[in-house]
Amino acid sequence: MRITIIGSGNVATHLAAAFKNAGHAIVQIYSRDLQNASLLAYHVRADAIDDLELINQHTDLFVIAVKDDAIETISAALAQYQKLIVHTSGATDLQTLLKYTQNAGVFYPLQTFSKTREVDFNSVPLCIEGADEHINAQLKELAYTITQNVYQINSAERKTLHLAAVFAANFPNYLYHISQQLLADQQLPFDLLRPLILETAKKVQEHLPASVQTGPAIRNDEKTMKSHLYQLHEKPELEALYKLLSQGIIKMNDAG
Repeated sequence: MRITIIGSGNVATHLAAAFKNAGHAIVQIYSRDLQNASLLAYHVRADAIDDLELINQHTDLFVIAVKDDAIETISAALAQYQKLIVHTSGATDLQTLLKYTQNAGVFYPLQTFSKTREVDFNSVPLCIEGADEHINAQLKELAYTITQNVYQINSAERKTLHLAAVFAANFPNYLYHISQQLLADQQLPFDLLRPLILETAKKVQEHLPASVQTGPAIRNDEKTMKSHLYQLHEKPELEALYKLLSQGIIKMNDAG
């Protein structure tokens, strides 16, 4: 398939590489920053552009991998070419594309990406949604060329999945940052926590989270929790967060 990638960020970079490695032809890479477009285009042997007026119409698919608030504007501009258009957002409804074309779908990879870290795309869950069954079939066939984990999920389900992903990945990473700051206050290295973080992540690969919850809140260890709160008394925002999370764990345990 001949594919044009709209965007040059983390998702665009990994998708472009996965498509190229699967034997697809990347026609163009578009970015408002020509330098960014050129860098990605060089790696996937595509042409770089920074103006949608320079779009090569000899493509089969436009993949919009940009910030959510730019998806509608770009899809409106691309609709004139009457090609299949998909976006890669977890939080944007398919209806955003359907305002401008019926030849539309969603191609959402559920993974955290960064340009500097390799990802085995073959294991990445790919969530697809098409405007009709024909497009669903096209997207499913394309998805299976780059991963073995393909799911047909509608817009409402995808929004819930995206919300769950924020709780599963983005919020824990913020908590890691808090942990690093607490350690830094005592000149302790974050490396001390890496084995703990890894083991916790491994557990939920085999069990549901509630069954492997540990810590003072699940034990209702009030003495330890009071000690922790005393340590945080000069950091009221962290004190409040500690209380909120601990209360949530206690309620989960009581309900279970």
